[in-house]
Amino acid sequence: MSEMKRTTPAPSSDELLHALTDGRLDDAQAAAAREDLDETARRTLHAWQAQRQALRALHAALPEEPLPPTLAAAARRLQARHARRGAGWRLGGLAATVLLAFGAGWVAHGAAPTSTAAAQLAQQAPAQRFALAATAAHAVFQPEVRHPVEVPASEQAQLLQWLSKRLDRPLRAPDLRVDGYTLMGGRLLPGDGGGTRAQFMYQDAAGERITVYLGALPARGGTPDETAFRFERDGSTGAFYWTDGGFGYALVGSLPRERLQTLATRVHQQLP
Repeated sequence: MSEMKRTTPAPSSDELLHALTDGRLDDAQAAAAREDLDETARRTLHAWQAQRQALRALHAALPEEPLPPTLAAAARRLQARHARRGAGWRLGGLAATVLLAFGAGWVAHGAAPTSTAAAQLAQQAPAQRFALAATAAHAVFQPEVRHPVEVPASEQAQLLQWLSKRLDRPLRAPDLRVDGYTLMGGRLLPGDGGGTRAQFMYQDAAGERITVYLGALPARGGTPDETAFRFERDGSTGAFYWTDGGFGYALVGSLPRERLQTLATRVHQQLP
């Protein structure tokens, strides 16, 4: 038992509960860890496991669904742009980013990125890959009618607590009501190297949606990229993105550049 406790997090700690919820302990470690949980920790673990199962059930059909038309169109546009620049990608960088980030969900539909596309993507600077992932996540989820977010804004406290723990830093959802955008909710997404990212979604009175995407960036050459605001546009969708201390942020939407910059500045002022 003493050896077990040296290789697992402290009993009842959030780290241990996350490891149990995510199935990151082997059978022996998990059994020993559960024996040491107090009643409060057991209730928390049960609640987290129930939430995880509910979220997985909510999106269980996603791997069987066709590639979203908006994402396919964005991939074709980006592929054409890279072809014009002589990048030689065999698949649009946006589609490759999504497929690499979200797993094999659409592989069965013949949309898997080629090794060339994956290699090209891996050679991009972390901030550039981050911007592509932010735009891809926006393209996938902003058109959703049934499930645009995992946790709605009505449960904002729970959403922020959950995402803060998973991204290992305190998060807040920027308040954009003065600009006419109301928080719809948010979701957890995969990131580079097995990491995690968060996405907050907002909507105005006309139904226009924007997303704020954030998460840690892997260092390249031992030093994280540090950038001021940068802007990328793919068709009608634009993104302002920046990094700070190895953490990336992006504001994405189908708005004029000046409007996006105003919103990105508002987000930048509010995020830690």
